[in-house]
Amino acid sequence: MDDYPRSLAEFRARFATDEACLAYLVACRWPGGFVCPACGGTGGWLMARGLFLCQACRRQVSVTSGTIFHQTRLPLRQWFEAMWHLTQQKYGANALGLQRLLGLGSYHTAWRWLHRLRRAMVRPDRDRLSGQVEVDETYLGGERSGKRGRGAANKALIVVAVEDTAKPGGKQRGMGRVRLARIPNASAATLEAFLRENVAPGSRVRTDGWLGYAPLAESDYVHEVVGSHEMVITHRVVSLLKRWLMGTYQGAVQVQHLDYYLDEYTFRFNRRKAGHRGLLFYRLVQQAVATAPIRGECLRGDHAGEHQPTTASSQPQDLGGG
Repeated sequence: MDDYPRSLAEFRARFATDEACLAYLVACRWPGGFVCPACGGTGGWLMARGLFLCQACRRQVSVTSGTIFHQTRLPLRQWFEAMWHLTQQKYGANALGLQRLLGLGSYHTAWRWLHRLRRAMVRPDRDRLSGQVEVDETYLGGERSGKRGRGAANKALIVVAVEDTAKPGGKQRGMGRVRLARIPNASAATLEAFLRENVAPGSRVRTDGWLGYAPLAESDYVHEVVGSHEMVITHRVVSLLKRWLMGTYQGAVQVQHLDYYLDEYTFRFNRRKAGHRGLLFYRLVQQAVATAPIRGECLRGDHAGEHQPTTASSQPQDLGGG
């Protein structure tokens, strides 16, 4: 049964101490009981300082080791506040707001926390899309239009896949789950790799007539080619994505960090019908303890001189977009 707070008051009462946060992480990481990440043993004892002692290999294991909280120096209460804040904001949170909320001394600490949490929004073992799936690509950023060859300069190319949940024979198309990825080009090899990773074999894949999709005709997908004007649901998702990036982050998204924002958008879109926003918090905690640590050096480009907008805005400075 899903276990999460339903209100801010309940959240603060439940997670008032680091010990309470630690117990919640244990329940989320090992819902069936402790499992040693080193030897796979299932027997162990909880020791002082929140460490488990594996019965089989005698290794001492922290519940935060091997997760995005690995070697954190700040209290778990602050991490929980950050996750609650991020998931309770309907359209997203920015680093400046998080810094003020948590009283962090550094803007860059808040910035890095948000990017780590965004990466945790993608579950490593998530199911692939299935059924009828519409796939298309689009550019983000730049003010110059690009050619059909998917090679416009100063833009990031992304591919979008959306489940069409409409009933067979129905005229009204419905939007199910989405998958988004930044890609280097729209070649057949790149598009096929994206599909293999994100769409289950046997699915009916609907695309436009771009040659990069031609090999699908001889694959284990059912390929349906339609006119660009019929790509209704992918165009709708792209429109919502661009509106979200501009409205929430004012266009201040650097191209090298676009992947993190695509992860956040996917997480929010796929859970847009959640009855309680506390459920989003719960899912994020679950995925945070299943996500490997992200080294600080992997989060590059957070300096003003390296800013490269990827939306229509041409503003040169970071506006606190996370």
